[in-house]
Amino acid sequence: MNYQWYPGHMTKAKRMMQENIKLIDLIIELVDARIPASSRNPDIDELGKNKSRLILLNKSDLADPAKNREWIRYFEEKGAHVLEINSKTGAGIKAVQGLANEACKEKIERDRKRGILNRPVRAMVVGIPNVGKSTFINSFAGKTCAKTGNKPGVTKGKQWIRLNKNLELLDTPGILWPKFEDQAVGMKLAFIGSMNDEIVIMDELACDLIHILRSQYPMALNERYGIQIGEEPDIDVLKMIAEARKAYSKGNELDLEKAAALLVDDFRDGKLGRLSLEMPNA
Repeated sequence: MNYQWYPGHMTKAKRMMQENIKLIDLIIELVDARIPASSRNPDIDELGKNKSRLILLNKSDLADPAKNREWIRYFEEKGAHVLEINSKTGAGIKAVQGLANEACKEKIERDRKRGILNRPVRAMVVGIPNVGKSTFINSFAGKTCAKTGNKPGVTKGKQWIRLNKNLELLDTPGILWPKFEDQAVGMKLAFIGSMNDEIVIMDELACDLIHILRSQYPMALNERYGIQIGEEPDIDVLKMIAEARKAYSKGNELDLEKAAALLVDDFRDGKLGRLSLEMPNA
């Protein structure tokens, strides 16, 4: 399956970000902790190459804790400030303000020397679709000030949000990039729901997920579905999941599409365990 999704509104959103970057002191970039490399838009690095950077490993509760720590070390070695968060529960959110100030301390000091006091840090919140930007902003602000949704493309335009006298946020739409040079990146983005499910062949996506889990977390499927996996093809494992979950069509045949959707949803919701599909050294 060819993984690719770049609807027209993303081109407009990227242009808007380019126009506003000059107003920004800091880029707050949310990534999915399960795939921190694949969930980073390479266009953001070019867009904000001269800006301070704060990377938030969102949905860290769904990712492997040991791998979370490795990713934090990796990004810190690259010069970024990094934090594990869970936007839904608010875990780690309180530390964001202090880390934002730390990332912009040189700018704050320059302002102070010029006699400019209490000018808030202006931060652009960026990330790919469905990575949790709006949920993060609502949790950070303590109120519902940005729309949220469980599908990509909820935020369509920009909005400024003044959190306090020290920090203002510019919320931006989630954008991908026009072409995935590596189809494995597109596949992983489909796993976490950053692409529109309507353009994905769900049973093929599920088999791709099964293939990765068999090599990285071999017991995850056994424990979740009560099945015993051997050397059979990935499609046969999907059939085993369909049988275990009684996913049948009207003709009492196995409904592989239904089983596939169930498997992918279980991964997205963390029901297969805390799983990370990428390592920094890879």
